[in-house]
Amino acid sequence: MDRQRIDKWLWHARVVRTRAAAAALAAGGYVRVNGQRIDAPSRAVRPGDVVTVALDRSVRILEVVGFAERRGSAADARAVRTTRKTGCKRRRPAYVRAARPTWAPRTPRAEVTEAG
Repeated sequence: MDRQRIDKWLWHARVVRTRAAAAALAAGGYVRVNGQRIDAPSRAVRPGDVVTVALDRSVRILEVVGFAERRGSAADARAVRTTRKTGCKRRRPAYVRAARPTWAPRTPRAEVTEAG
């Protein structure tokens, strides 16, 4: 076997739990093969290709080493890929960063007095 669909390879390499999730990643544009963004889960990968996957909180950069006929154990998954780089953490959205920092002093509250 000299090539395999990207969704099937991501599933065999245990990057995602289901093949449907792998197809959704590829169709959503969260996967790059050799630096080019792909938008179809049917895109073929070959040994030596570099696959970049933008996951929920991290980016994984993997190199295709081989293929598997079926999804196996974690050891089998490590045999079909090589981790090139651990990737970087994705930045938090601006609306989360814009919140008031915890160290900022609070404004004093007005004293409530009872009218007597």
